[in-house]
Amino acid sequence: MDSNEFRIRGKEMIDIAANYLDTIEDRKCISDVQPGYIRDLIPSAAPLTPDKWTDLVNDIERVIMPGVTHWHSPHFHAYFPTANSYPAICADILSDAISCIGFSWMASPACTELEVVMMDWLAQMLALPEFYLASRAQGLGGGVIQTTASEGTYVGLLAAKNKKLMELREQLGNDFDESKIKLLAYVSQEVNVSVIYISLIS
Repeated sequence: MDSNEFRIRGKEMIDIAANYLDTIEDRKCISDVQPGYIRDLIPSAAPLTPDKWTDLVNDIERVIMPGVTHWHSPHFHAYFPTANSYPAICADILSDAISCIGFSWMASPACTELEVVMMDWLAQMLALPEFYLASRAQGLGGGVIQTTASEGTYVGLLAAKNKKLMELREQLGNDFDESKIKLLAYVSQEVNVSVIYISLIS
């Protein structure tokens, strides 16, 4: 696929996405396929020659949609909302085109700096003290966007553990021995399931 065909196919995919979202409430929210269903619908080995693009598009309804849980459906109230939108889809297109990995400032200055500023926006919306802001704390404040609830929970627990150990180190001085310290976190019954998994592996 060259750039000219990409322009055509990309516009077709936008239509497919829009049509899907326009009619999503007509679809059954939860799939009734059985485990392994997809093996009967696609080749058992990678093809030696590529499929035509039209064949791949036809496979969306034939192969993919029967096994999709439609999180955006107005009839679906399980788990949590995916918070997707048309502007977010457009942003994903641009993000996929740029395809940067923002693991450091030099790897992508725009990606890094936009995240820093947006985290300041979030801290301000939550009315957090100014020392949480990267722009107001002589480089001591700020945050990063976590990609999942599990990752956010894990980072939060690590931060709490580190803070408590620092307090104990200051209190105990030479008597501080981290290997003998047992820390305990309390959570409610409504806690995200990720907390349970993290506690099992910690």
